[in-house]
Amino acid sequence: MPNKKSAERRVRVGERNRVYNRFWTTRCKNAVKKVLQAVDAKDNELITSSFDVAQSVIDKAVVKGVMHRNTAARRKKMMARRIKALFVPSTA
Repeated sequence: MPNKKSAERRVRVGERNRVYNRFWTTRCKNAVKKVLQAVDAKDNELITSSFDVAQSVIDKAVVKGVMHRNTAARRKKMMARRIKALFVPSTA
């Protein structure tokens, strides 16, 4: 337990931020999962719509300070590469 009033406030603020960050992190992960499930199902309409939503959610998380911009770029790049691999035939 905190001994000072300011420490009590920091505990409350920290808990509030933890819940907020967890909400946005979970939202980002779920959006990415929807895109990858659409890619596995090869549903073009669902891929485009879910990819747009996922990009939007990830960008909002960056603006809110929940996710670093390089992490966001890496996640979007990973999704884009998976989508692109569907449409470009592999030369193996």
